[in-house]
Amino acid sequence: MQIIPAIDIIDGKCVRLTEGDYAQKTIYNENPLEVAKAFEDAGIKRLHLVDLDGAKAGVVKNWKVLESIALHTKLVIDFGGGIKTDQDVALVFERGASLATIGSIAVANPELFLNWVSTYGAHAFFLGADVKDNLIAVNGWMKTSDISINDFISGYLERGITNIFCTDVTKDGKLEGPSTVLYQSLLTKFPNLKLVASGGVSSLQDLETLSGIGCAGAIVGKAIYENRISLKALQQFNA
Repeated sequence: MQIIPAIDIIDGKCVRLTEGDYAQKTIYNENPLEVAKAFEDAGIKRLHLVDLDGAKAGVVKNWKVLESIALHTKLVIDFGGGIKTDQDVALVFERGASLATIGSIAVANPELFLNWVSTYGAHAFFLGADVKDNLIAVNGWMKTSDISINDFISGYLERGITNIFCTDVTKDGKLEGPSTVLYQSLLTKFPNLKLVASGGVSSLQDLETLSGIGCAGAIVGKAIYENRISLKALQQFNA
């Protein structure tokens, strides 16, 4: 299982939210590049970079942070938040992202998203299934759609999208453990899914549990910043 640390950006700074609430924000570092380099030094290969300003505004905002990390590290970066147009997708790849993280637009305009997949290939996208009460949440988790998680995943698997991460919004940033039952259910229902767990990871035991049920990866954020899990301890997953 691949460990994918998260860096969430507001105003160019490394922050974490609780339950996706912008009012519950903690700033952990003024310099995201410094954080990214620490991850790389610990043997981490991937990075989940989230433009929270972009997610809220509906347009990519913090592309300079992406560019800086891409220029000064060898991390494989997925970048998301505010990607709504052809120009946004092109910008993200031009500035150094290996994958574009797509969420809201895959709900609001699936035809446009599938056009991007046709242009760049399914491998270039990391599809986010953000869940609240089994329904897909959009726009930085500020709204809930009427689409169920099962229907959302099923529809995109049929289109060849297998690289998906799932975040239980009610778990994110609370360090109460991941939604193991939800992930187990999805992996049983969709055996070809390369599911990356996101939200709630609080300990190495959580990661071992996720690995045991067959998750392809796990996004870890606050547990690292709050020193619940050391970067050294994560090296066992990156061996």
